[in-house]
Amino acid sequence: MSRRTPIDPTRLRNEIAQAAARMIAEDGADYATAKRKAARQLLGDVRIAGDWLPDNEMVEDEVRAYQALFHAESQPRILALLRRVALLAMQDLADFRPYLAGAVLNGTATEHSDIHLQCFCDSPKDVALHLLNAGVDFETSETRHFANRGEVETLSFLWRGQWPVQREARLLAGEVRAELGAPVGIHIALYDANDERGARGEPGGRPLRIDEGALRALIAADEAAADGDTL
Repeated sequence: MSRRTPIDPTRLRNEIAQAAARMIAEDGADYATAKRKAARQLLGDVRIAGDWLPDNEMVEDEVRAYQALFHAESQPRILALLRRVALLAMQDLADFRPYLAGAVLNGTATEHSDIHLQCFCDSPKDVALHLLNAGVDFETSETRHFANRGEVETLSFLWRGQWPVQREARLLAGEVRAELGAPVGIHIALYDANDERGARGEPGGRPLRIDEGALRALIAADEAAADGDTL
């Protein structure tokens, strides 16, 4: 009677992180879904303890490694383009204290990635009114509060350069069509102004959200790196 080889948790976490990273980079899967699918691919229907799964930072590191190996030329261009779209949106939403989160912030965004913004204001409904007045056709859903305090209203739409109504948006939309071949999804999660204080933490030294000024700094760094590569 053969004995079953014991599972090495460290090796398993690494393998799940690598498999999940491929799904995120190639298919645009979210982190939770990618980790569950990767675990099933490796173990079948065997249920494993949650602490055996890699955390999001570990998976994010593997996504970066995968992109550097297989998408080193295209991914930085896509990321820079999405950050420019995010900046345009944040400029228009400046009265509502917008922050950028997600893959466009952490640098792992691909052609499958949406832009995730979080607004902190005294009257979150004013953001919806602002978009309605600008002619933006959005859908309303709910997103889990970043501090796991229930759900927050979220406004989502496909960006085709229709907002803000200015020449820069139209030109940028043309670049999006040429590079991505599809419109960009934008999601705006609406938070109360008091939530902003608890949003400033940076677990592990990695910011979970940044304001417009910090995004400008990232874009400047992107451009400097691109210029350096062409020298």
